[in-house]
Amino acid sequence: MAHQPPRQTPALTIGRRTAGLRATQPFRPLPPPTGQPPYRLNLETVLGAERVAAITAAGRLALHIVGDTGGVKAPEPQQIVAMHMEDDFASADAAGRPAFFFHLGDVVYYYGEASEYYGQFYEPYSHYPVPIIAIPGNHDGDIQDPSVPSLAAFVENFCAPTPHHSSEAGDTARETMTQPNVYFTLEAPFLTVIGLYTNVPEHGRLDDTQIAWFHSELAAAPTDRALIVAMHHPIHSLDTHHGSSDYMGQILDAAIRETGRTPDAVFAAHVHNYQRFTRSTGGRDIPYIVAGGGGYWNLHYMTKDYGYPIPLPLAVPGTDVTLESYMDNRHGYMRLEVTPRSLTGDYYTVPRPQEPWGNPAVRLDSFTLDLRNHHLSSPTDAPPAPVPAPSTQGSTDASLTSDPSTPPVTPTGTTPEPSAKRPKGSRRKKSS
Repeated sequence: MAHQPPRQTPALTIGRRTAGLRATQPFRPLPPPTGQPPYRLNLETVLGAERVAAITAAGRLALHIVGDTGGVKAPEPQQIVAMHMEDDFASADAAGRPAFFFHLGDVVYYYGEASEYYGQFYEPYSHYPVPIIAIPGNHDGDIQDPSVPSLAAFVENFCAPTPHHSSEAGDTARETMTQPNVYFTLEAPFLTVIGLYTNVPEHGRLDDTQIAWFHSELAAAPTDRALIVAMHHPIHSLDTHHGSSDYMGQILDAAIRETGRTPDAVFAAHVHNYQRFTRSTGGRDIPYIVAGGGGYWNLHYMTKDYGYPIPLPLAVPGTDVTLESYMDNRHGYMRLEVTPRSLTGDYYTVPRPQEPWGNPAVRLDSFTLDLRNHHLSSPTDAPPAPVPAPSTQGSTDASLTSDPSTPPVTPTGTTPEPSAKRPKGSRRKKSS
């Protein structure tokens, strides 16, 4: 079925921002799929039968998830995040090592150029030892040269018919990923991820073809495992740069109503920080997570409309969500672990570029969703969410301007616990 252009809906007021089509951010036509519908990627084709059998036998699947990683202007934050993600593989608990990295989009900045893939993707993850699967972000799909189709480089490096060493990979060993389309469903032990491509316009846009596919995949998703919907543009965000997307919220809610299926969690990026919301609806808790602090140099500060630091938890006025945790002045990443009974997320912050890169990652936030009753809990050993230091300049890069001598402080005045999961000798030295 040919892709249909998106319906031109009226602009939607979202807080102080307006969602609509900006002249500089038009909807970009999608490339042809490289695989067959319904565009499913089975993890066994990526990891191999033996590795998937081991995951199944262990009864748990671990993975990394974050977005907005491209270190286009300052590579240090991306490299620091990548180094600490690599340290997770030093764990003596083999079953707890991540099996893959699910990237939430904006792999490269600013126009998805093939020439940027080595410096912003292949080289920074040259020591990252497991596959990287990705949905595109707006910067991956935007174009500057009209002679180059939107997402051409993304398709070449993530949607190859067979794995191979691409010209963009240079001297690194990583091969291309074999996703069947720029939107697809990942099938894994204990987990299904429906990955959407929300295109280039601010707050996202889907064409009719992808919307119909999304409804079909949501309805077909197995009921015996966790179900995540991943997208680049966030449905909920209290930042001052992009804000929330009512449009994507309407897309998701319409799919839930039509199919009778509700995802267990919703992940997004686009906003360059970390936020975790809880939506309580229909007798269940749904985490809505923004994980966009994966390495792009300019972090996005949170609104000061509710005071700053924002008092937590915050029932967001005019919505059915509660802000549970956030971090807007340090980069970081999330580690997920899925079992037949639970979905657990731990978000770690990493040192700033002016701090010793070998300092341990710090667990900022932790949650567990019981997949049997769909209720959330926070482990008793998780530290309270740190309160970020007040900012002075809106969206100025917090990671480069904040006082490096001051660790994040919790509401009770204690310092969050560093991760005890890694030996220091496993990381690379800071480059000059």
